Amino acid sequence: MLERIVALLIKEFLQMKRDRTARFRLLIPPVLQLIVFGYAATFEVFGVSTVLLDQDHSQESRQLLSRFTSSGRFQVVQVADSRRTVQRALDLGDATLALVIQPGFAQLLQKGQSAPLQVLVDGTNSNTALIALGYVGQIAAGYAQDYASTLAQRRGVTQEQAPPQVSLEPRYWYNENLNSRWFFVPGVVATLTMFMVVNLTSFAIVREREVGTLEQIMVTPVRPLEFILGKTVPFFLIGFAEVALITAVALLWFEVPFRGSPLTMALGVSLFLLSALGLGILVSTICRTQQQAFATNFFVLNPLFTLSGFAFPISSMPQALQWVTLVDPLRYFLIVVRGTFLKGIGISYLWPELAAMAAIGVTLLGLSALRLQKSVD
Repeated sequence: MLERIVALLIKEFLQMKRDRTARFRLLIPPVLQLIVFGYAATFEVFGVSTVLLDQDHSQESRQLLSRFTSSGRFQVVQVADSRRTVQRALDLGDATLALVIQPGFAQLLQKGQSAPLQVLVDGTNSNTALIALGYVGQIAAGYAQDYASTLAQRRGVTQEQAPPQVSLEPRYWYNENLNSRWFFVPGVVATLTMFMVVNLTSFAIVREREVGTLEQIMVTPVRPLEFILGKTVPFFLIGFAEVALITAVALLWFEVPFRGSPLTMALGVSLFLLSALGLGILVSTICRTQQQAFATNFFVLNPLFTLSGFAFPISSMPQALQWVTLVDPLRYFLIVVRGTFLKGIGISYLWPELAAMAAIGVTLLGLSALRLQKSVD
């Protein structure tokens, strides 16, 4: 048995050695995609196109607006002279957000009263709108707190006489600077691994069937399980090497911290590759042509990515879809990758995810062996 598996391994590596384009696809695209996705995938919003309308023209209004322009989050594209100009800028898409300061803004502040700041937001992109509103709230709250302190000093109010306030002192764990790339880059590592391994293995048996070598192999003493092992082990090694390469780029280029154990990470990668290989081989046994395999990958990988929790919280999904995510190996691997990278947790905390990936991988490989036997018969 071992000799037959080794012979299949040698065959696969020789075939890969002859294919120069395959070697190129294994090295360059994953690194380029990690760099591109690492910069593109982020929750942070910069340069929000903003139109300003200051109807108060006071020192207080100018100080407030200067905080927005100097924050780097907002880019002033127009200073309006009327509400009609503001509405036109939003309607035409020239601005995403508008800040309107009404007359009497400074007088209300000087009296110690609340002064309204009107914010108009284009809600077409709800995610950007919500994030931009969060930035506006933070800047306005900071200005209000500073102005209240300054006003109290002008009135000669001592610290003991000042009304009590509750101050928020946040402490962020695991990602102290709230760097969104620390969250996304490990997820990109997992996603790229999934797409690469499934695509490689899904074409494995289909290619053998198209060139007519599958029947020749099956008339030999090679059993279906041995054939699957001969197909999966090379891609397992390649996938492991790809994860190491992509992880090195994440650590050195994006400077994402790695606080966990390399052994825990290696175990998680191994079990995840087992699941990805099982899925790819299962697709390969179902499809008859490489075009069918390509189309099937599209309909399989996109839902797996969407339901994994990479960008959309699973807790926000309908209950039925939350149950579906339980069979998504990418869901568990994202927890393992982000847990080992950022939190430094070990097997004692990650064993449910590791066990789930092992169960999914064994099930998929078993179905692949049965499907292969049926298709050959």
